[in-house]
Amino acid sequence: MLRHPVPVLRNLVGSVGFALASVHAAQADTVAVAVAANFTAPMQKIASAFEAETGHKAELSFGATGKFYAQITNGAPFQILLSADDTTPAKLEREGKAVANSRFTYAIGTLVLWSAQPGYVDGQGAVLKTGDFKHLAIANPKLAPYGLAAMQAMDKLGVTAQLQPRFVQGENIAQTHQFVATGNAQLGFVALSQVMADGKLASGSAWQVPANLHEPIRQDAALLMPGKDSTAAKALLGFLRGDKARAIITSYGYGF
Repeated sequence: MLRHPVPVLRNLVGSVGFALASVHAAQADTVAVAVAANFTAPMQKIASAFEAETGHKAELSFGATGKFYAQITNGAPFQILLSADDTTPAKLEREGKAVANSRFTYAIGTLVLWSAQPGYVDGQGAVLKTGDFKHLAIANPKLAPYGLAAMQAMDKLGVTAQLQPRFVQGENIAQTHQFVATGNAQLGFVALSQVMADGKLASGSAWQVPANLHEPIRQDAALLMPGKDSTAAKALLGFLRGDKARAIITSYGYGF
């Protein structure tokens, strides 16, 4: 006769739970991800959601896409690249540094002219022609696709020559945003995701640069060769395509 069925059942359930947790922990892995600076805030949230759902941890490095390209071609052990453009991942694939057919567009970025001062930037961007500002922040167009898009927009507006003496150049879009946020530049071209929260402008004033003034900022992801056999890397790329990640990406003003 079984005299203590409840404690025995509890012990059994506890043992099964411990075993499942141990298996989950044993299968969990870390994936090294190079992330374009403009995607910092959404990727931090996505990484947390990814770890909670899968147990895998995403080790994130943020910076300029051009610098990541140089590091990857020189052997940096990144497993995934989340680029600020679509040309860098394609180039890495052609050069055998990225897994063939692993590329996809995870977001389409939006360029804005932003000032930390409320009311400083008007809704048509006329401040570029009429403002008496001393400094205009822009990301290095040779390294940062948002900087290149900003240059294209100014060229189409015909203001590049008159504004160039006022440029303060950031190494990447994160540093460019910092120049404006600290007041070292009165305004600058940044990513909408950097100044948006809960679907609206978090602070200051901004003009959303019309998409027809620059080439589309298609941001592609790629599985790099060091991650070709990584379960965690493949899981993260799959997670990026899912509804949870896309909801986060959309909340920061990106399109698809």
